[in-house]
Amino acid sequence: MRKTFSSTFKFKVALEAVMGEKTAAELASTHEVSVSQISNWKSDLLKNGKQLFDKKRGPKKVQPSNNPDYLLREIGQLKIERDFLAKKYNDFQSLRGD
Repeated sequence: MRKTFSSTFKFKVALEAVMGEKTAAELASTHEVSVSQISNWKSDLLKNGKQLFDKKRGPKKVQPSNNPDYLLREIGQLKIERDFLAKKYNDFQSLRGD
């Protein structure tokens, strides 16, 4: 029967292998995994690790939709937000005495 390992476990072991504090044999003994498997995980991490940082941060862009219900819902949400901010701005202005 084959063992299956979680992606978290694989990442942890591969990261330990990359750090080089223990030999592959020591890691294999500690985690009960073959040396070749650790080597494969390590090479996968080194080859594909850059993808972790490829994602851009910031707000997600809304995908355009031709669905009228979606567009009406979006317009309604934006109107509610605009009205709320306009009210808060007017309240702030009245407090300042402008």
